[in-house]
Amino acid sequence: MRRVLACLCLIGVTSAPAFAQDVDHGGALFQTHCATCHGADAKGQGPLAGALILQPVDLTALAARHGGEFPLERVLKRIDGTDPLVSHGSPMPVYGPYFEGVANTPMKLPSGQPVLVSEPIADLVGYLQSIQGAE
Repeated sequence: MRRVLACLCLIGVTSAPAFAQDVDHGGALFQTHCATCHGADAKGQGPLAGALILQPVDLTALAARHGGEFPLERVLKRIDGTDPLVSHGSPMPVYGPYFEGVANTPMKLPSGQPVLVSEPIADLVGYLQSIQGAE
């Protein structure tokens, strides 16, 4: 019986929608933690953009720059700091510790591989996905 329940739980995680997120909370997180560099409209022209070594990218065009597919794995790694970007003089993201949290929110990569991330990361990524192609 335990084996059956374990299998059902595993199936539930891997067959669930990509992930559950609160896009509104993600937008608020973006405005608090990201807009200073990426701009309130996420197009890369935040008030501190000029002070950075590498200019922030237009986050509304991530999918367009990757053949129409949102680069989920790369975005996750940039936010959680496992793919550092040293445009601030230190690894991206500046607010990495805030986003670390407890990795208890399931997400599914385009390959089908399930990953667990913190709820703030899931919410922020949900927001970023929602603004793709925004004019």
